Amino acid sequence: MSTEKYASDLESLRNYTTPEWYKDAKFGIYTHWGPYAVPAHTNEWYPNLMYDRDNAAFQHHSDTWGRQKEFGYKDFIPMFTAENWDPEYWADLFKRAGARFAGPVAEHHDGFPMYDCSFTDWNSVKMGPQRDVTAEQKKAFEAVGMKFVVTSHRAHNARHFRFEDDFDTMDPSSKGIYWKPWKNADDPVDEEFMIDWLGRTKELIDKFVPDILWFDFGWHRKEFTPYRLELVAYYYNQAQAWGKEVVMNYKDHLFDGAGVYNIERGKLAGIREEYWQTDTAVGKIAWGYIENEEFKSATRLVHDLVDIVSKNGNVLLSFGPRPDGVIPEEVEGLLLAQGTWLEVNGEAIYGTRHWEKFGEGPTAVDGGHFSEKTDKPFTNKDYRFTVRPGSGKSNQPEALYAIAMGWPGITANVKSLATGCGIKTEKIQRVSMLGIDGDLEWKQDHEGLHVTLPSKRPCEHAYALKLWFRD
Repeated sequence: MSTEKYASDLESLRNYTTPEWYKDAKFGIYTHWGPYAVPAHTNEWYPNLMYDRDNAAFQHHSDTWGRQKEFGYKDFIPMFTAENWDPEYWADLFKRAGARFAGPVAEHHDGFPMYDCSFTDWNSVKMGPQRDVTAEQKKAFEAVGMKFVVTSHRAHNARHFRFEDDFDTMDPSSKGIYWKPWKNADDPVDEEFMIDWLGRTKELIDKFVPDILWFDFGWHRKEFTPYRLELVAYYYNQAQAWGKEVVMNYKDHLFDGAGVYNIERGKLAGIREEYWQTDTAVGKIAWGYIENEEFKSATRLVHDLVDIVSKNGNVLLSFGPRPDGVIPEEVEGLLLAQGTWLEVNGEAIYGTRHWEKFGEGPTAVDGGHFSEKTDKPFTNKDYRFTVRPGSGKSNQPEALYAIAMGWPGITANVKSLATGCGIKTEKIQRVSMLGIDGDLEWKQDHEGLHVTLPSKRPCEHAYALKLWFRD
């Protein structure tokens, strides 16, 4: 009799439960790193755009590297050497940045696996760095106590490249990276590719035993239906055999109730009762390394994390290392700035849950994929709430955190905590601010909770008031 818990259908897969460790973790880091870091132009879709005659990258490539038949994407691979890459340094940096899980894009749309893939010789062990990047990251990250995330973007590979007689993509000997020529983008992906995709992804699962398996788009197409169901059931059943609680992230509403929904470069306007995640990047333009990137500010990164956590979500943050494996100085500075903030305020983030209300203030947030481009900066009148669950019979939280998205001034006035809000005055034992010793003076009336703030700020970016409760 089979001991497998999950069958390859949604009804069975919806028996899945999001693990508490993941809800506690809140923040992770992953890297877009591959041969596309060598041209460092436009973004990580350069392998596609360099063959698009209607895109400026086409002429740029021809002018800079040569015609697409003589110098194709595959010819960047020998230049992708990772000669200065130190996975232990990465692990230490990510830990100091406050990440609780981390990992690589194991294979992007470009079809170049960053691991010892048995399905193609076009991989990072046999070419380019000649190192198993994914395996080395797993060892380094787990050594410092982080959970391991593996992301797969391969499902789009069969449609990623363009095929014309004067492109090198037409060479059958390069099928291992470009796949096979196609003419009509609306045609279904061929069965050979889907079998290959399923096999590669199962291999990722078996080789790396990931705590989190994250999928980009592509597998949403109809022809993938039986394959994606089989794959997710396989992952969950393997996890059961391992004795691990795992997470599968998806982006296309295909698995609502059967995994953790992920929003790309966007947030939500309010609380989502089912747990969710945002994946976004340190850079405004690209996910991987490019020259002349425009970077977000440290304040923006902190505010995004706070806003998302208050709405029952996690953050998975990406950046792109240089082709030699060195992390850009600007990126390292931003990661450490977020880590410094979390050293002071992590209590209001890690292990917390959303409150009955995510926050208050004048700044609204648009929801959905790619909505971050319309975000407006938060103000010192914007607050976000998180709670630390209590253990008493009253279901009263141990503490509630009101996080100000700017320094409020002499007094913090939190309207949502006014008399009659549900938190009775007699239940508040004391009020403090994370990073400041001692209690703060406070009063509660029908207009709000009013807290006299210290003269010196404990940190930058955002400021967490802690309300202590009697059970």
